[in-house]
Formats: sequence, C-alpha cells, structure tokens
Amino acid sequence: MINKKDRMSLIDIKDGRSGIIISVLGGRILTKRLADLGLTTGTEIKVIGRTLFSGPVQIEVCGSRLVIGRGLASKITVELK
Repeated sequence: MINKKDRMSLIDIKDGRSGIIISVLGGRILTKRLADLGLTTGTEIKVIGRTLFSGPVQIEVCGSRLVIGRGLASKITVELK
C-alpha cells in the first residue's frame, strides 16, 4: 500500500533520493517538452542537488543529468523508492 507521504513534488525531494515519475501536470506542449527530455510517467529519476530558495533542481534521468527550473519541477509528482 502506498502512503501519500511516498508521493511528492520533485522540488520536495531531498538530494540523493530517487523515485518514479507518477504524473506530470501540464498541457500538451509541456508534457511533450518533458517527454523529449526523458521525463515521462514510469521513468526513474534521482535528485542530484537543489539550490537554496527558488533556484533550479539538478536531476539524473536515463543516465543523463539535467537542470530544470523549480516551476517545472513542481509539476512533476514522484513516488519515492
């Protein structure tokens, strides 16, 4: 059984933690843009680092490291592993 605590926005995950993307909130264009980066439902993702306050989030997905803005990261819901 999955607790709500195990699901959170990408910006709320601590550095070094990983999980599986369970949803992406956004329209067709945003969803396609994220899919082009490899960020799709069911994909494993790891948070490498975050800057303080409202800076970007560095992630690892499919063996590649990406930096995405907090606004974009807030639209990605992850289930922790």
